[in-house]
Amino acid sequence: QVQLVESGGGLVQAGGSLRLSCAASGRTLYAMGWFRQAPGKERQFVAHISRYGASTYYLDSVKGRFTISRNNAKNTVALQMNSLKPEDTAVYYCAATRSSNYYTEDRGYDYWGQGTQVTVSS
Repeated sequence: QVQLVESGGGLVQAGGSLRLSCAASGRTLYAMGWFRQAPGKERQFVAHISRYGASTYYLDSVKGRFTISRNNAKNTVALQMNSLKPEDTAVYYCAATRSSNYYTEDRGYDYWGQGTQVTVSS
């Protein structure tokens, strides 16, 4: 069982930046993803990074603003969020998967963190 712990959420003004981090327990490396869920909406894929960081994928609306990265020595993954918009407000979840199939969907992930709130004020 993998434990995922997110940190770095908070309140920021539109145009600002936040950096989310996710620490995974153990030494096994997984492909990782970030999802978000706004109030009253379904959980939405945001970004994915392959196990060794060679491939990354993004939701179209965050391309050019968000960057996913990882540090395998520390078994952590980060999401750098720049030029934040009010519509980015959501609870952000880190997730891990043994496979990169269905990486834009909830069903593609085996383990989930508890989430961290990101609020962007206008």
